[in-house]
Formats: sequence, C-alpha cells, structure tokens
Amino acid sequence: MSLTWTPGPDDLQARARQSLGSSDEAIYRAVKAVVAARGGSGVLADIGCGRGALWAHLRPRFTRCIGVDAVHYEGLGEDVDFRPVDIERAPLPIETGAVNAAVAVETIEHLENPRAFVRELARITRPGGLVVITTPNQRSLLSLLTLTMTGEFSAFRESSYPAHRTALLEVDLRRIAGECGIGDLRVEYTRRGRIPLSRWHYPAGLSRACPRALSDNVILSGVVAA
Repeated sequence: MSLTWTPGPDDLQARARQSLGSSDEAIYRAVKAVVAARGGSGVLADIGCGRGALWAHLRPRFTRCIGVDAVHYEGLGEDVDFRPVDIERAPLPIETGAVNAAVAVETIEHLENPRAFVRELARITRPGGLVVITTPNQRSLLSLLTLTMTGEFSAFRESSYPAHRTALLEVDLRRIAGECGIGDLRVEYTRRGRIPLSRWHYPAGLSRACPRALSDNVILSGVVAA
C-alpha cells in the first residue's frame, strides 16, 4: 500500500519548502516599483528570502541585504547575509532599528501570528524606514469565486495547507500595520491575476483597469513611526 505524505503543521522545514523558495515574478516587479516610488535604499531585510529573487530586483537600490528564512535554499547569493530562524518561535535575528527597509514577500500568510510578525518588522526597521508586505489577495475575482464555490479562498485550499495558514484582507493588513506603529499606509496590487477555471492570466491592460479584482496578490507599504 502506498501513502501520500504531506507535511504536518509543526514540520517547519517541509512547510517552508512547499513554497519552493520563490514567488511569482510579477510580485517582485511590483514590489520593486513600490520600493522605488517610496525611495527605499540603504540596508534591506528580506524576510522569507527564499532563493534571493527579491534581492536580484532590489540590489541596485540597496547597499546590503540581510536574508532571513527557515531554510537556506540553493542558489541564494553569497552577497546575502543569511540568518536562519523559525519566525513562529523566535524574534527576527536582526538588531532593533538596523535596517532601512524590511520586505516580506508572500511570508505573512505562512504564519500563525501575523501581528507578532509585523511588530518584528517594525522593530528591526529604523524610524522613518519602509516596511513592505505582500500576501494573496482575498478580494480578487478568482479568490471570491473560489470561496463561493468551495468555501475556501483560492490560496488557502487543502492543497496549500499547512504552508498557507492565515488569510488576510486588505483591511486586516491596514489594522495590523497601524497597531504596530507603521503609518502612511498605501495599498497596491500586482496587476496580474489568473482567470478562473483556466491557466491563463488577464490581459495586462484589463488588470491595470481593475487591479483589486484582477490581481492575485496585494501589497501593503508603510513607514515606521519616529
């Protein structure tokens, strides 16, 4: 008899590797645009750094990158100061106020306690520094249709568990960030989304016209209070 194995909720390494250490390229491009628009520079903390795809996009803007993840993935550049940690059970291994920008691409949905995580992002970022968080967009047409048809958000179906644990709406992100001392909040969308019941994506012009409905991912950015 053959058995299909799936990682348990406490199997950290296996849960982390479900993501394969990378996200959709459209997310990185959108984050790059947000960071540029908000003048991000200096020392970067890439929380949930995976294989280093974000650093490849942001390297020209920053002098240094501290990468934090549960797993040291093959392919992570030697110019990344990698620091392993179980984010659920330990503080981020970065000194208070040590970075100019803290970016977490598709990481917060993997965690049990998003508020504790955002407090840590704010702690390691200097006053006036930038925090950027991305997560699946629960208000996309795809996610809402999937919820209606199956009772589950598209990125939080059984096949994504236990890697994806916490579904957050835009309003949740705003509330959490505000509670953690992050202000001047802005919400953007990746403007890339999959058409329901297909493998195709919406045309770029259509996604730009209806970003919330037709984007698979949402981006929150804000500034740490002085």
